[in-house]
Amino acid sequence: MGGRVRRAAATALLGLLLAGCATFPDQGPREWREQVEGAGELGGPPVIPEPTPPQSPPPGGDAGQPGAPQQATGCVDPDPQVVATCLEPVGAIAVLPDGRSALVAERATGRVLRVQRGADPVLVTTVPVDPSGGGGLTGLVLSPSYAEDQLVYAYATTREDNRVVRIAPGEAPKPVLTGIPRGPRNNSGALGVDVDGSLLVATGDAGGDPAAPGSLAGKLLRIDTLGRPAPGNPDPASLVLSSGLRAPGGICIDPVTTMVWVTDRTGTQDVLHLVVPGPLPAPAWTWPDRPGVAGCVAQPGLVAIALTGAASLFVLHPGDNAMFTGTPEKMLTNTYGRLSAAAFAPDGLLWLGTVNKAGGKPVPSDDRVIRIQPPAGGGESRT
Repeated sequence: MGGRVRRAAATALLGLLLAGCATFPDQGPREWREQVEGAGELGGPPVIPEPTPPQSPPPGGDAGQPGAPQQATGCVDPDPQVVATCLEPVGAIAVLPDGRSALVAERATGRVLRVQRGADPVLVTTVPVDPSGGGGLTGLVLSPSYAEDQLVYAYATTREDNRVVRIAPGEAPKPVLTGIPRGPRNNSGALGVDVDGSLLVATGDAGGDPAAPGSLAGKLLRIDTLGRPAPGNPDPASLVLSSGLRAPGGICIDPVTTMVWVTDRTGTQDVLHLVVPGPLPAPAWTWPDRPGVAGCVAQPGLVAIALTGAASLFVLHPGDNAMFTGTPEKMLTNTYGRLSAAAFAPDGLLWLGTVNKAGGKPVPSDDRVIRIQPPAGGGESRT
C-alpha cells in the first residue's frame, strides 16, 4: 500500500504548478470496505431503492427523484431517470450547458450522439476508432470556452495510435495530439478540464512501462487546446504532469478545492489517485476485489465512482485536506447494471452511462444514459 505522503513533499510538489493543480492527502491508501447496500441517501429523501418487480410507472415524476426502474418495452423505458435508450456501450458523457441534454460517446462505434429525454438521439459525428485492447472512444469533454467556440474534445484509439481530437460543428474530427502509444491492451483514456482551462489527458500504458521517460503512455498529460504543454507543467517543455497510470477510467476535478482525481485499474487492484506532479504516490483508495472503476465526478466532500463489474456507484467523502471521512457508500447496485461514464450537469444532477451490452445482462432498452440526484457531500475531515 505504500507509506504516508509527507506534507513537506506536498508543498514542494505543488510549488511546481500554477493555480489549478491538485493537492494531495497526508495519509496512506485506504482500502474498499463492504457497506450495507442502500446506506445513505441520494441527495436527500427518498433513499435509492433496490430493484423491484416490474410495475406500472408512477404518475408524473421528473429526473432527479430516484425510483426503481420500470419494465422497458423495446427502446421505450418508463423510468423517469432514463434519458436515452438503445445505445451501444457508453464510453463517455459530456453534459451540455443547458443541463437537459448531453453528448454521449459510444466506445466501439465512435459515434457521438446528442441525447435528451423525450427525443431521439441525434448523431453529431463519428470518430474513426479501433476498439481493440480496451480502446475506442473513451474520453469526451467540452472545450473550456464552449460557449464561444462550440468545440468538443475526444480521446480515441485508432489503428496507429491513441490521440486527442477536436470536434467542431459541421466538420470532421481533427487531431490535436497524436502519437500516444497504443498496444495489445490498456488503450483506454480519459479527458478532463482543469480549473485553469487546461486539458487533462489520462493515457493507458498500452501494455508497456507507465513510467518510461519520453513516452506519453501511462501518463496524465496537461495540455492547452492546441496540444502544447500547458503553462505551469513541472517541465515547461513537456506535456506530462504525472506518471504511473495503467488503464485509467476517469478524471474528475473538484472545482472548489481544485483537487484532481483519476481512477485506474492496475491488474492487481483498482485504485483512486489524487494527482500530484511527477510520479504518482501510493493510491488514495484501493479496491483489492477489482470492481471495475470507471468514470468519476467530484465536488466538495464527494467523489463518486462508477463501477462496471460491481454494477454500482461507489461514494467517498474527502475533506478539505483530501482525507476521507465517514464510511464509503455503495449505491444503485444492479439498478441499472454496469455503469461506465459519469458527469455532472450545470444544475448539479449526475449523469451516468451503462455498458450492459459489453459483458452484462442488457434489458431491452440498453444501453442507457441516466440522470439522477447526486449523493450528498461529506462534512469536515477528521483531525
